[in-house]
Amino acid sequence: MAQNEELNTVAEDEVLTSYTSESTPGVAAAPAKERPPLTVSGAAVGRRKQAIARVRVIPGTGKWIVNGRELSDYFPNKLHQQEVNDPFRILELTGAYDVIARIHGGGPSGQAGALRLGVARSLNEIDVENNRPTLKKAGFLTRDARVIERKKAGLKKARKASQYSKR
Repeated sequence: MAQNEELNTVAEDEVLTSYTSESTPGVAAAPAKERPPLTVSGAAVGRRKQAIARVRVIPGTGKWIVNGRELSDYFPNKLHQQEVNDPFRILELTGAYDVIARIHGGGPSGQAGALRLGVARSLNEIDVENNRPTLKKAGFLTRDARVIERKKAGLKKARKASQYSKR
């Protein structure tokens, strides 16, 4: 009984501290200073579904060459163009680098995803300390491992079967 009373008095005397992962209100974060793009080039491989993109990022004016064609010619869909440009946009490096890419396999969506991963990996290679945390948080360095499921014997597609009749 005496031990219980002793524990209660200790618990009452302790100061409760709560910890949060968010920054404290009122304390403004230091503004990020402008940093010039590096004069280093980078290369990487990106994969998505069946598409494979070999990407080279070199300092330049923001010109894109994909399989010998302009980006707008290769990806007429604006959504794919935007997806491919996301790593540059999030790092605020739009127009700082030229991109040369060779893509094969898959369709337009898979190729755009592969190109985005390749661009993000090559930007990560150029400046790991500054670029990696931002790219990682945005999820651009993670390979999307989802691929089409194979067809099974006795089924029409991967999972589609003919209708079952009990009688």
